[in-house]
Amino acid sequence: MLRRWFGLLLALHACRAAELSPGRPTSARLELAPVDADVWLPTIDVRARIVGQFNGTGCTLSANGRKLTVSSPRADFVAQLPLDPGPNRVTLRCTDGAGNVLSSEPVVYRNRADASALVPPPAAAEHPGWLDDGVLYGIVPPLYGAPPLKAVTRALPELAELGVTALWLSPLFATPPGDFGYAVTDYFTIREDYGSAADLRALVERAHGLGLKVLLDFVPNHTSARHRYFTEASRLGERSHYYGFYQRDSEQRSQHYFDWQELPNLDYRNPEVRAWMTAASAHWLRDFAIDGYRVDAAWGVAQRWPTFYDAWSAQLEAVRPTVLIAEASARAPFFLEHGFDAAYDWTLELGHWAWAEVFASERGIAERLEQAVTTTERAAARADRVLRFLNNNDTGVRFVTRHGVGLTRAATVALLTLPGIPTLYSFDEVGGEFEPYAGLHPISAPRYPELREFHRRLIALRHSLPALRGARLNFVPSHNPDVAVYVRPAEGNGAALLVAVNFSDQPARLDLQLPSELSLSPIELGDLLGGVRIERATPSSLIMTLPAYGYALLGPRAPASTPPDPGSRAKNPRAR
Repeated sequence: MLRRWFGLLLALHACRAAELSPGRPTSARLELAPVDADVWLPTIDVRARIVGQFNGTGCTLSANGRKLTVSSPRADFVAQLPLDPGPNRVTLRCTDGAGNVLSSEPVVYRNRADASALVPPPAAAEHPGWLDDGVLYGIVPPLYGAPPLKAVTRALPELAELGVTALWLSPLFATPPGDFGYAVTDYFTIREDYGSAADLRALVERAHGLGLKVLLDFVPNHTSARHRYFTEASRLGERSHYYGFYQRDSEQRSQHYFDWQELPNLDYRNPEVRAWMTAASAHWLRDFAIDGYRVDAAWGVAQRWPTFYDAWSAQLEAVRPTVLIAEASARAPFFLEHGFDAAYDWTLELGHWAWAEVFASERGIAERLEQAVTTTERAAARADRVLRFLNNNDTGVRFVTRHGVGLTRAATVALLTLPGIPTLYSFDEVGGEFEPYAGLHPISAPRYPELREFHRRLIALRHSLPALRGARLNFVPSHNPDVAVYVRPAEGNGAALLVAVNFSDQPARLDLQLPSELSLSPIELGDLLGGVRIERATPSSLIMTLPAYGYALLGPRAPASTPPDPGSRAKNPRAR
């Protein structure tokens, strides 16, 4: 296998030709390939060519004092050379029957193989369970100020007080100037405009001290077209060591998805690519103590080399207990069955948010939401491991900008009370308005600061009520296409809950017949958000009125001193 891949990587190396005999120069020369290169496996196939008239009887490859003899070499031959860790200075020396010598200039192969990633993993520690109570928060560092990593570190106490449990940092690795981060030029270096390695270590340490987990955004599907491996492969063609690192079609053109011409796909048939990506991801776990990865375009690698994730996740787990979130549809059970802990609330159409059509028009939102949630629930490997969101890096203009603060409140109630892993994105909790790929500037004066307490209360309820963290869900007929009503059955020692959300700009009066899963009589229920009064209740039914864009979270009656949530009785819910 190594011969097949490295044999393709012929790179001409100009060599100093030795004289065959004193005073008699020769036109023969050695061409040694590849040229100086990073090598991600512990061996390399060295390809040599004797050009010109030279009837060699034997050749010797020398690497860091080690010698490898090739008897009766042909004009072209390949020798598999084991490498020491770090730089290996390699030369080739050939002789003929008369004792004449032909020598190459040295080349350097940098052995960057991660030994821990090349052996079967030992028994790992218990897989982390913190995701079961997870509320994820996506962070775009430059939105927080300058320098970005230090600015994020300063913001961590407020995020911890908000109640989120884990941070997902947008890509931090070296990238071309001005890029959002998915065009990686070096997987082992932090981009200079964000800060230093010390800044990231300080961020992780501070987050851990506050009880927050840290996930990085890892990009294994492709590199930037400006990555030095790709630029060399483009310049030298098959002579480059890195030519076989990239997926190519039958005409040897590099491949990419969509219109991502600047993001060439890596070729996972190449074992060196697999070793390279494993070494890169293990590095940040081992040396920076991060807690896992959100894996960009996870679907792409799965299409091209579906067995990669089983081995990869096991290797990472051996380094450190690791949570992996796939940017891929949760409706495809593949990802949770092959090493991932969660996947996106997408349809089976790549990149298509399952709730996109839900909010496409003002009427019928509740009916469409029930259909989207039910479809995902039936297809997903685990309904409680669906990553749910209103905004992320790919949703463009923010939800609050498109739909107003009233509908944003209602949708956020659904986000934080449905099964799955709720995900907020930078400044969602204060109605931050920006477009991720349209230029990023610090957000210093959010437009809707009153939303913060609303988010904090909902997150606190999610943490305190076991039913909201479970996987079970039963929709209740509301007889109103704009009002969603559902029961979250009891979990553990907690009680069942009833959630009602009005997605309309008009009040809605509900007369509900309640299922047995509620476990509590409506007479025993109260709105835990404190904003809606039950008008009439019997042992199996209740009547209440939700204001425009109003909501209720009904459970065991809250203490009378619980203050009402002002958003549930907003007089002007469509105010922006």
